[in-house]
Amino acid sequence: MTAARTAAALTTRSAWHEVPRFQVRRFAAIAMAEAPALAEEILCEIQREYPHLPVVLDDSGEPMALVGIRRAIEVFVQHLEHSEGRPTVPPGVFQDFGRGEGLNGRSLDSLQAIYRMGVRLAWRRFADIGQRVEIPPPAMYELVDAGYEYLDGLVDQSVRGYAEAAARQAGERLRLQRRLMELLLAEHHRGDPAEALTERAARIGWPLPAKVAVGVLLRPAREAMAPAVGQGVLLDMEYEQPRMVVPEPDAAGRSELMHRALAGWSGAIGPPVPLTEAAKSLRWAEAAVRLMERNLLPSGEVLYCTEHTEALVLLQPEELIDDLALRCLAPLTHCGPTHGRRLAETLLAWLETRGGAPEVATRLGVHPQTVRYRLRQIRELWGDEIDDPDRRFELELVLRAQRLRGELGGVRGRRAR
Repeated sequence: MTAARTAAALTTRSAWHEVPRFQVRRFAAIAMAEAPALAEEILCEIQREYPHLPVVLDDSGEPMALVGIRRAIEVFVQHLEHSEGRPTVPPGVFQDFGRGEGLNGRSLDSLQAIYRMGVRLAWRRFADIGQRVEIPPPAMYELVDAGYEYLDGLVDQSVRGYAEAAARQAGERLRLQRRLMELLLAEHHRGDPAEALTERAARIGWPLPAKVAVGVLLRPAREAMAPAVGQGVLLDMEYEQPRMVVPEPDAAGRSELMHRALAGWSGAIGPPVPLTEAAKSLRWAEAAVRLMERNLLPSGEVLYCTEHTEALVLLQPEELIDDLALRCLAPLTHCGPTHGRRLAETLLAWLETRGGAPEVATRLGVHPQTVRYRLRQIRELWGDEIDDPDRRFELELVLRAQRLRGELGGVRGRRAR
């Protein structure tokens, strides 16, 4: 039966409306007189079934739950006596019940089970009273429907209170979590950071891990929902680029869980570091994101800095690398851009393989004779310096950086990093 049909059932066209008024008044008088005892019976049964429910007293020392139950019964009986529209749920009390359930960490399921128990016990008493005053069965059936409609109103109030408590708790937890992350990611700490971290972590029930990895995320859309990273991962969506702290990143299954949770997002997760050095992991994650935004690292997914160490090391100090390249690659200045690029690619392949023309040719996908010709030119350009270990190291460094930037072509057979 819908709410509209139920509302109509107790007015003009219902079996209850056809009950003689003197019987209705007798029923209501008896039910009202027995309301205090019925309320106590319901509360005792609730306490027996749910012994851990807290007992909250009002200013007069009476249990608030007892007051609420009694008031709910009285309002319902008054409605039955006067048959004026839907019964109005007593304001406040049942909203407070829902709020209390939320604040004490219980679910709404337990609260609804308690309400159903109360309706069942009340119905037994009302059925007994109905027999005593000879209320016809069809009218009593409608009474059952009205009782469950009334229960819906009680639940609605409790859900509202529960939602308010949940929102307040969530807001407070986010505030405390943000304070913890601020301390965790600070570059410099005053005093003993471990002590402060312990205190703040305890306030949100976050077990302090030995190691963490810090992630920086790029939103897939302006109003994107927060990724479901799980309670153990600290997430702050207030930043333009959200941050997260992943505890024990090397734990079994952690990487897979993060991969599923972050589907559709992009960004970077820094290397694992000791808890008090989380700022270091954040720096690397931020550096990786900057390279992603310049298309120097793969975008469209959340990558791990530990899998892109070469790019992060070689592409970060751009000014230093560029200055070193000017000095190291000066011999190529007069070779022309196309020929200079081919010589640079051949030089890098030779430096990486430390092999002869056949190996370098295989790496580049060209004829060995072409490689021999280029290697002779390289030796002419650099002379004996090409045999100096320090100079070879510098050359490989700047050439690898140029390849990562896309300024040099890739090589065949090179293992992906």
